[in-house]
Amino acid sequence: MIDTDELTERNARFADCGSFAGLKLMPKGSLTVIGCVDPRVDPTDVLGLELGEAAVIRNVGGRVTPATLATLEMLSKVVQARTGGPGPRDNHYAVLHHTDCGITDLAVFPYLLTDYFDVPATDLAAKAVTDPVAAVRVDVEILRQRLRAGVFVSGLVYDVATGLIDIVVPPARVEA
Repeated sequence: MIDTDELTERNARFADCGSFAGLKLMPKGSLTVIGCVDPRVDPTDVLGLELGEAAVIRNVGGRVTPATLATLEMLSKVVQARTGGPGPRDNHYAVLHHTDCGITDLAVFPYLLTDYFDVPATDLAAKAVTDPVAAVRVDVEILRQRLRAGVFVSGLVYDVATGLIDIVVPPARVEA
């Protein structure tokens, strides 16, 4: 078990390196990654991101759910408050799903998934819970419909066996 003493020791090593000094609230790479909570798939490691380079939202399956959309809306308001405007038009939202995802095991618990996605059971198949490639396409389309024009959206699938990502949906601007 990793206890709080060990966490404190690890944090002291982190603080000693000083890499956090001077970082801004807005990611310097204008990137937001939506990924899974699976510990094998930390977007920071998988995508080689540095501290402060991207905002990362993680949930079960890395899915775009009503809660994810609410989080994105709150983040946009933080940007507005800090910058006085909607933020950079070159923002990139990357959906990162992965193979062997635990969300596929939830297919036998449809009541959990209908609540999670806030959809009726008849619409659950459209969420492609058991297919990460199809699920990325579904989630990218939701973002394209909900995000402001001009930002970029892409979709990636990480293979937990090879360590590599596939670009399922290349970055494309959201149209007005």
